[in-house]
Amino acid sequence: MYNETLINQIRERFCHVDTCPYQGSRVYFENAGGSLTLKSVVEVNTRLAGIPDNQGRDNPASHELVRIIDQSREDMRTFLGVSEGPVFIGESGTELLFRLVCAAVLGTPAGGNVVGSTLEHPATVSASKRWCKIAGKQYRAVVHDNDSATVTAQDYRAVVDGDTRVATIIHTSPVTGISVDVKAVVKVIREVSPECVIIVDGIQHAPHGDLHVDDYDIDAYAISAYKVFSRHNYGFAWVSPRLSTLPHDHLDATPDDFWELGTRDTSEFACFSEVVNYLDWLGSQFTDSESRRQRILAAGRSIHDQEVGLVDIMINGADGQKGLCDMPEVTVIGGHDNSQREGLVSLYIEAIPCADVVRQLNQQGVRTHVRKNDYFSGNILEPLNRPSCVRVSMCHYNTSTEVIQFLQALESIITLVANKNRSRGSGYRTRYRNTG
Repeated sequence: MYNETLINQIRERFCHVDTCPYQGSRVYFENAGGSLTLKSVVEVNTRLAGIPDNQGRDNPASHELVRIIDQSREDMRTFLGVSEGPVFIGESGTELLFRLVCAAVLGTPAGGNVVGSTLEHPATVSASKRWCKIAGKQYRAVVHDNDSATVTAQDYRAVVDGDTRVATIIHTSPVTGISVDVKAVVKVIREVSPECVIIVDGIQHAPHGDLHVDDYDIDAYAISAYKVFSRHNYGFAWVSPRLSTLPHDHLDATPDDFWELGTRDTSEFACFSEVVNYLDWLGSQFTDSESRRQRILAAGRSIHDQEVGLVDIMINGADGQKGLCDMPEVTVIGGHDNSQREGLVSLYIEAIPCADVVRQLNQQGVRTHVRKNDYFSGNILEPLNRPSCVRVSMCHYNTSTEVIQFLQALESIITLVANKNRSRGSGYRTRYRNTG
């Protein structure tokens, strides 16, 4: 894990790292709902918001805006690890996925089927079902495993066939925090249906480690910027050369591989360049490589290692504080020992409504979130017969001290409820069900 000097330097680069302007001091474990924002992102966004000029004009301001955009596209490619195919910005990750799925479903040969999974966010599922109905294609869902809270290549193998035209994969679940082995899944799909168009939802995975999109053998990868240390209201996607030229919404007379609709806000591009600049700096703490890409990869590895350490403390405890595995009242979705977990732990306590747990944690200065059995999270919670769960989502700028503060707060909530139930003569008994 990061040493004290480096973690302090990291935290200094983010806004509101330990204090909410509306609440005061707090631990931020709501990163899956949106990461902390880099101070440099806020600064460049503010600076460019005041520029009245548009791109594509023959004046110094416009020339600079074009330069910023061109640089940002290169930074996006470096971040993703792609060598060819366009990158473009849209309204959000969800909007981008809808557009990508639409182009793939309508642009592939008639008939056949589209395969997704029950692990996925409704961004891909809703889009796939909508466009399958319009295109006359069958939608098939690979069923994820409740115990591991993920989906495997073999799960896809049982559903994909030679008529699979499009497949969608979620890289990491925003509900369980468990990742998918994208390369293994893609290999199976390509063996059975070589021409299948494969689209990956990378929104939850992007802030948690290095990306190697060229190595995945896919056709599209989408990201929401607010989950990767930037601001709300934009996302970006990469598309392969073959997907980029399938029929899609774009203005007449623009290139066939052009995807942006209307004039984009230059600050969106500039803000993501600041994210890449930050990762470049972080990676330089771990490698002397002169390659920007190698420094980005080094940053990703360090982020992964830091978050593995944080999860280990949350599960197993440290410094005399017991972890979740030693709290029999707590059930962890996906199990205690899950190597695919990325900085996120979802849990529940049978005796306490999850909304009450989140509220009481917040009262003790720990920000978490309740995920309900609704259209966002029902795909995970319904098979578990759970109305809700508590999502505790960490990122690399969080610390072991913050994890221990969370564990202490959670333990105090469990103890308080147990004592109240005993005083009422309710015969409080702990119920524990191991899902892993």
